[in-house]
Formats: sequence, C-alpha cells, structure tokens
Amino acid sequence: MNVDFYTAHRGMESDRDRLGALLRASVSDPGQVLDDLEAEVRRRTGAGHAVLCNSGTDALVALLLAAGIGPGDEVVVPAYSFFATASCVVHAGATPVFADIDPRTYALTAETVRPVLTERTAAVLVVHLFHQTADTEPLVRLTAEHGVLLLEDSAEAVGMSRHGVHAGLLGAGGVLSFFPTKTWGALGDCGVLVTDDPQLAARARAAVSVGDPTAGWPSAPDAVQAAVLLARAPRLDDEIAHRQQLANLYGTLLAHVHQVTAPRVVAPPEVAEPVWYVYLVEAERRDALAEHLARHGIGTEVYYPRALPDQPCLAADAVAQVPVARAAATRALALPLYADLTPDDVRRVVRHVVDFYATEDPS
Repeated sequence: MNVDFYTAHRGMESDRDRLGALLRASVSDPGQVLDDLEAEVRRRTGAGHAVLCNSGTDALVALLLAAGIGPGDEVVVPAYSFFATASCVVHAGATPVFADIDPRTYALTAETVRPVLTERTAAVLVVHLFHQTADTEPLVRLTAEHGVLLLEDSAEAVGMSRHGVHAGLLGAGGVLSFFPTKTWGALGDCGVLVTDDPQLAARARAAVSVGDPTAGWPSAPDAVQAAVLLARAPRLDDEIAHRQQLANLYGTLLAHVHQVTAPRVVAPPEVAEPVWYVYLVEAERRDALAEHLARHGIGTEVYYPRALPDQPCLAADAVAQVPVARAAATRALALPLYADLTPDDVRRVVRHVVDFYATEDPS
C-alpha cells in the first residue's frame, strides 16, 4: 500500500454536505463566499484586515507593492526558501539580497541579516518555514534600528504564532497560502494578505483590483477555492492537532536513526506555537534515500533543491556567502505529513528509512 506525499481524499469526503452547499453558494453569491472567507481569516489570525488574492504568490507581490517597495530598493530575503520569495521582490521592481539562515529554523536571523543591510535596503522579508516561526524579536529591533520594514512570507504558517501573535502580524504585514498541500488547503491556488495596518490593506486591495486598469498586480480570488476552505475550516484545529501527533511519532521512531537529523522546535511553548506543515529531516545520502522510498511507494519532496542565489536566473548573486542554505539544499527531505495520514502510515515510512540505512552500501 502506497503512502502518498499528500492526499486529502478522506477529509474531503467528510466535508461532502457542507462543501456541496458552499459550492452552490460560490456560484449564486460568490462575493459573499469571499467575504466570509476573509472574515474567517481575520477570526483565526486576529488580523485587522485580510485581502484575498488568487494565490499566496500574488498576495506577496501585493504586500510588497502596498509597502511601497519598488525600483532602486533592496529587500533582504533568506537564501533558502520557495522561489516566489525572491521572484516576488523582482516582480515588485526591487532587488533581492540573500542572507544565510539559522540551521535549526531555516529562517533569517538578525545575525545573518545585519551584514547585508545597505543604504538601499527597504525591507527584510522573513520566511517562517516548515513548522515554526523565525526568531522575530531581534529582527523587529534590527529593522527598527535601521528604519526598514519587516515583512513576512508566512505562506506555510497557518496557525503558527509567537507570543500569542499569529504569523504574518509580527511585522508590518504578511501572507498566508492556501495551496492544496498547505495546512489549510484549497483544491487550487488561493492566498491572503494579513495586516493590522488599514492603509497597507487598502493599498494592497487596490493593487490586486481586477476592475482597475491602474492596479499594479490584478489578482482575482476564486470563490470555488474559498468555498473549499470554508468547508475545511471547522476541522482545521483537529487536523493541526493530528499533525502534531504524527510529528511526535516520527520523532520517537527516528530518534535512533543517526543518519537522519529530525526537526525540533526551537522556541519554548510560552514563546511560540508550532504547526507541522511538513516533516523535514536532514538525511545522509538524501537523494538515494528518496529513490529508495519511491521504489516502495512512499512519496517525498525536496525542500529546496537549490539555494536561491544558485538559481540560474538569480546567478548574479551566486557569490552570496550562504553556507548553511547551500548545505540544507543537499540534505533536506520532507517526509509525508498531512491530515489524512495515519500512524500506521508513519510507521511504514520510518520502517523503510531504517531499512535503507541498514542495507544500502554508501560506496
């Protein structure tokens, strides 16, 4: 029996009646469904404002444009992230500048950001990856000291918080992604910008307006995707708790596999609330392990196969000093972790990981 990297079939089946009603509403009154989803986002995050977009990527472009980022500006981004973190800066007309990451959180730190700040720096774009927030308090102090904005690519961070503040609201604003594999996923693309700044929200909404020919980045949210997200919302808290249980089981079962470095939560519970979006390990002979698991019907994903400065279209900054990011790109592997996954699935995955290291000849 295969273990897919991601599936939502069982959960969707349980939503059938509610989803059907919401899908009908998405056709008869799409504006109300979209308004309801924005209200649900505000309720869940505590954000003063939520601006739906067609995708998390569009929301990130809208955030940058609304923040006044443009030509001549530099934006500090992590060297290890999804490509959109850097490409959205380019779309806004600015220049991404790469800083290295913390080896435990995979996020920017004040220590890695400080050396790359220049007089052209307009913002620092911190990314909360995989299961925990970045250490934002020193970044808040650093950006305030230099008079630049702190923005958040919190696309993976639905449900994550720090000192009781939801990810995306720790700086001037942030984004959440509802891509199907995300913690709160739709069936297709959808994203949202969150902020407590009414002026930033108004500028973002203007930037994505499809009815305004002067809009900087037109982006229409899909009411069908909003319907799916509203249908899933009542069970989201239970799903997050289930993900935590599965992550705990992975940690227990992998504890004695010395070739695999399991993830851990860095901040104590009174500081940060993690949410296990994916279960990312660092593994010796990563690619061979992934091939071995695939042969046994187990899906994995490499997050991310190249550090961003090493992407060909960004190669002008290939001299960036980002050794931690480059090392992670050779070792990091995401194992299956999602709401439909069962403890028996986790045990099967780990059994094959153990078998690989017991039988594979590293030569």
